[in-house]
Amino acid sequence: MSHVRLPAAPPISVAGLRAGYGRIEVLHGIDLHVPAGSVFALLGTNGAGKSTLLKVIAGHVRATAGDVRIGDVPVGSRSVEHLARQGVCLVPEGRGIFPNLTVRENLRIWTYASSIPLPEVEERTYAAFPRLSERRQQAAGTLSGGEQQMLAISRALVSDPSVLLIDELSMGLAPLIVAELYQMVAKLAEGGMTVLLVEQFVTTALAVASRAAIMANGRITGEGTPAEMADAALSAYLS
Repeated sequence: MSHVRLPAAPPISVAGLRAGYGRIEVLHGIDLHVPAGSVFALLGTNGAGKSTLLKVIAGHVRATAGDVRIGDVPVGSRSVEHLARQGVCLVPEGRGIFPNLTVRENLRIWTYASSIPLPEVEERTYAAFPRLSERRQQAAGTLSGGEQQMLAISRALVSDPSVLLIDELSMGLAPLIVAELYQMVAKLAEGGMTVLLVEQFVTTALAVASRAAIMANGRITGEGTPAEMADAALSAYLS
């Protein structure tokens, strides 16, 4: 199977998507279009199905019905590895770093999925996140939550993905750190990525998003501009 990369910043199209785990269906007919080169915020409470949708797009969970396309490429039965080589990068909830390895060793692992040598990987990462340079010999598991998230996002700096999927960037972090991380996400999108992020930090996510949608009980219940979605998102959380 060919591993030709996706074009820069392709759109993501989801139509009639159903998926779940075993006999439990989590997504009940999702229709969603993420414009090319946009930052799209997917909002909703825990259990809405947001993370499952990201996992389907990244190839971690198979759809039982419907269609998912990244650009003209159907996700279908493609493996996680194939999609990653094509330019799909998932930053999972819980960060997905190797806690017992140092920052530098984590960065070395990122190079295995790219053609970029370690010195350049380090240069890119430390330029974006100077604090990681100070921690390069420190075990990743002993970093602060914000520093761990910086390390997780550095994977996107290394692999130059066309599509960046981020699950709960703000989890356990102070608002100021979250705002700093989202500024980096906005820069990545400007550099030629389509970003779909799952978030509960409504105000901060909407500040960087160009479009947003609300999920509840495995369905999309609203979609529009950040201004249009702000009140609806707050209502969804309060209810």
